[in-house]
Amino acid sequence: MSFLERLNLGYGFRQYFRIDAALDDERRDNVFRIRREVHCEELKHEPERRDRCQIDEYDTHSMHCLLRQANHPHKLVGCTRLVLPNPADPAAPLPFERTCAATLDRTIIDTSRLPRERMAEISRLAVRGIYRRRKGEHRSTLTIRDEDFGTKTQPRFPYIPVGLYMGAISLAAHKNIDMLFMLTEPLLADHFARLGVNIRRIGSPISNGSTRVPSVIDVQSVIRSMRFMMKPLWRTVDREIESSIPPLSPQH
Repeated sequence: MSFLERLNLGYGFRQYFRIDAALDDERRDNVFRIRREVHCEELKHEPERRDRCQIDEYDTHSMHCLLRQANHPHKLVGCTRLVLPNPADPAAPLPFERTCAATLDRTIIDTSRLPRERMAEISRLAVRGIYRRRKGEHRSTLTIRDEDFGTKTQPRFPYIPVGLYMGAISLAAHKNIDMLFMLTEPLLADHFARLGVNIRRIGSPISNGSTRVPSVIDVQSVIRSMRFMMKPLWRTVDREIESSIPPLSPQH
């Protein structure tokens, strides 16, 4: 990590990556291409479909983030999505509500009592194998570990996973989402706490190939309480997401 990157993570991010809201057909196709490559071909989590797409029922009411190389925008890095309530059936459960139906702790948060239009879920984070460089990780999903932050003499920063999560948080803020749910690996909350992001566990772990915990963040609280070193990165990601969202027409 260069001296300038240490001072400004936003500058460092811009040197390597570009993140957009994938709202047009071309960018969405790139998102589905990454997901197929990672989840079906590399990790073998899911069978390949005949149409070679990796989509599900939630994609019809989701927004997606697409991460690419800054200087080579045709080189795809990763993606994630924000699952919004189904406008055709607002009471329909989000993915985590189905997956964790038996393990959610309703005394912490009862999703049935929340305004559905103010909640969403981050899911389907996928990073291409070439960017998962650690030994053995090309066959596992991407997470954040202690070594991703380097050492005192050789610091570095996990731009890819943090950038994708920030992109989803930015989308949520632009959609006026208050509560953002996710299934996270147990150590992820601890690492995000180092960055000033409070992830609250709301149930017992589940295991489906890997152990994950249902969790929630308060979108505006995360933005307000972000650590000083993280704010330039947040502003960069948020600005790029905003610039990729078409302005509303005058009648809206």
